[in-house]
Amino acid sequence: MEDPAARAALILATQAEGRQIAPLTDADPGFDLPAARRVAHAVTAARMARGERMVGRKIGFTNVTIWDEYGVHAPIWGPVWDRTLHPADRPLPIGHLVEPRIEPEIILRLGADPAPGMGPEDLIACVDALAHGFEIVQSLYPGWRFRAPDTVAAFALHGALVTGPFVPLPPDARADWGTRLAGFGIELWRDGVLMDAGRAANVLGGGPMAALAHLVSEVAADPLAPLLRAGEIISTGTLTRALPVAGGERWSTRLSGLPLPDFALAFA
Repeated sequence: MEDPAARAALILATQAEGRQIAPLTDADPGFDLPAARRVAHAVTAARMARGERMVGRKIGFTNVTIWDEYGVHAPIWGPVWDRTLHPADRPLPIGHLVEPRIEPEIILRLGADPAPGMGPEDLIACVDALAHGFEIVQSLYPGWRFRAPDTVAAFALHGALVTGPFVPLPPDARADWGTRLAGFGIELWRDGVLMDAGRAANVLGGGPMAALAHLVSEVAADPLAPLLRAGEIISTGTLTRALPVAGGERWSTRLSGLPLPDFALAFA
């Protein structure tokens, strides 16, 4: 199967039916990242054709401490959709997701269009607000076993994104926020039990803004990808390990060194 549209249809059908398939690279070892990106763009086109609207991007595998665990050693990205963005005021249903895992992340909202090559000051000037939240990732491949092209083709593993309130980023405070975004810490709790801890430097060595800089460059280098625009939200990658979740659980975080509200989410 070499047709990107056919592979995209397989991926979409697999998700809709709540089942899993063998990694695409098992049957086709030559399925590489350029081919995977063509499939991902075909998936995006199909989702838009059925009425979904892209509201932002998610960046995956920015946490360098988990690269060896998954055998993926560079970030990937994919769209966030209006239908995968959820409010935090009610339990999140996850029964339709396959092998879901939770990732505590910092979410940026763009107030201006970023451009490749921007320095730290210009890049953070493109951010008008920040939030803390959870991305719920899923694996269409059994046991979370895959290669990097498989993840790119399968929505970049995106299942859902739940954000807390966005905190405006005043222009005169951007330098301070830039420092804080590179040096904060986080704890991840499940039903009152500490499950993991992380820090900003886990994300590409420099925190969420390093993830944004990487995304800007990657999107600009992809001729099929729409450029990042003001109004988009950017989920910058997990700060801890990605841990399995189940209905009935309540997960929460505690941030240190970053003036954003802690976050809690129940699963249905």
